[in-house]
Amino acid sequence: MFADTITVTVPITFKRRRGRKRIVAPDGTELAPGTPSVGEIDNALVKAIARAYRWQRMLESGEHATLRELAKAERLDPAYVSRVLKLTLLAPMLIEDAINGTKTSALDLRKLTGRFSLDWQEQASLILSPGNCAG
Repeated sequence: MFADTITVTVPITFKRRRGRKRIVAPDGTELAPGTPSVGEIDNALVKAIARAYRWQRMLESGEHATLRELAKAERLDPAYVSRVLKLTLLAPMLIEDAINGTKTSALDLRKLTGRFSLDWQEQASLILSPGNCAG
């Protein structure tokens, strides 16, 4: 019935990093299962950006006088609140890309809550260039 067999070889490897399996393509790019790809919206990133702007408004309005007070009211660690608040310093282009789901694989929440330049041109080049980490 099925005398001919076709074998398809896909040149990928699987690596475990930080407790998660990652698929590594021949060109070195990595994908984690469940990681949004281009065209998919990363809900965690969008939620973090929304939180950052909400928290910024709360601080600017005087609703909370300090970051520590804000963190206590939100029942969160002050270090986490500080990292997320930095998202308000992102270039508008990167925020738009995150919200629209364009170039999402390069817009990683972990990368964006690390160190990055305040210069919007530099942010775009560091964050969006393949294999480059801003932190």
